[in-house]
Amino acid sequence: MSQPAGQEIAGSEGPKALTKQTPFILIEKLCKTYEGPRDKVEVLKGLDLEVAAGETVAIVGSSGVGKSTLLHIIGTLDRASAGRVVVDGQELASLDEPGLAAFRNRYIGFVFQFHHLLPEFSALENVMMPALIAKQDRRQAEKLAGELLAEVGLAQRLGHRLGELSGGEAQRVAVARALVLRPRLLLADEPTGNLDERTGEKVHQLILRLNAEMGLTTLVVTHNERLAASLDRRLRLAEGRIIPLP
Repeated sequence: MSQPAGQEIAGSEGPKALTKQTPFILIEKLCKTYEGPRDKVEVLKGLDLEVAAGETVAIVGSSGVGKSTLLHIIGTLDRASAGRVVVDGQELASLDEPGLAAFRNRYIGFVFQFHHLLPEFSALENVMMPALIAKQDRRQAEKLAGELLAEVGLAQRLGHRLGELSGGEAQRVAVARALVLRPRLLLADEPTGNLDERTGEKVHQLILRLNAEMGLTTLVVTHNERLAASLDRRLRLAEGRIIPLP
């Protein structure tokens, strides 16, 4: 289970209690620059963003504009070059590498376009993995994983390996894996991009339902206009900055 806000994360002072006025995600003047072989490439250029707790937000934009980079920085998989990123009261720049890993494992769930399941393990074992990494009791991890797989409609597929699952089933396993530690934040990067329209719609509806049932805050990078339109807010990333959409 996720730790309550306020408990200590290794290498940090831990998330602070939020007030009603405090955004769940607060980003100020975020910059990300990559060093190329000949020059620097600016991807994010003074980006500002606020996301409320429980909100669902779609981030759209052309390929290569930095949508995944933004998600990776929020999710502690990458570091900003400059600017401020606060997630659930935790200033990410204040965390060392072990602290980032601990915060990420306890508070953030990821779903990617490609499910990244381990083919040698069953659906149940794949979903258990984050709980085992967090040193949870194996029986408890198995119970949580089984419950989540039932929640995503895969109660009859617990022992099946990747080669025995359809694309949609594999992505539902990936969603369950992302949520097994009951994170507060779900980050999804093109979660339906590798699926046909009908299967993608099922995964899309699943994410929305679980967001409501589990009290998540959800950010989705997507080219799927239907998915984007169903979320609370749509934002466009262009020229390194966020542009609100109607």
